[in-house]
Amino acid sequence: MWVYEKKLQYPVRVSKCDPRMAKLLIEQYGGADGELAAALRYLNQRYTIPDKVIGLLNDIGTEEFAHLEMIATMVYKLTKDATPEMLKAAGMDPYYVNHDKALFYENAGGVPFTATYIQAKGDPIADLYEDIAAEEKARATYQWLIDMTDDVDIQDSLKFLREREIVHSLRFREAVEILKEDREHKKFF
Repeated sequence: MWVYEKKLQYPVRVSKCDPRMAKLLIEQYGGADGELAAALRYLNQRYTIPDKVIGLLNDIGTEEFAHLEMIATMVYKLTKDATPEMLKAAGMDPYYVNHDKALFYENAGGVPFTATYIQAKGDPIADLYEDIAAEEKARATYQWLIDMTDDVDIQDSLKFLREREIVHSLRFREAVEILKEDREHKKFF
């Protein structure tokens, strides 16, 4: 079904150990507008979307898992050499106590991932507008994350992810127009 190459979709480099930035990046790992929520949302919605655009949800949904892998790699690299004192100074001591340096699906505030983040109405137009909003919120979050670090290597990876959110939003907008046009055509049997 898939071909797996043991490499990330885009290279992730980190210039320094930075648990503070890792804590912020967790938002895109297990937060409401993060990569896991997006992947699950799109792959779930594909069951009630017309065939004309089902491939789009499948493609973007699986790409979101690649983005999740990039975020996980960033968080790992930012914390792998951190001492417990560094984690405490970054406000990650509760995370460390619960998970050590293992990744866990939660947002930057420590709230665990929940299925309530995943929207599915069953109406293709409503779901696609939800998807557009999700991509735009993720784009904004990536911009704010870029603003929160001076690590040019992390900024590079985050800029890649931000740009992919823009592309996904545009693709979902195209899908809305395809479905609207299809809806307006009379059906003859």
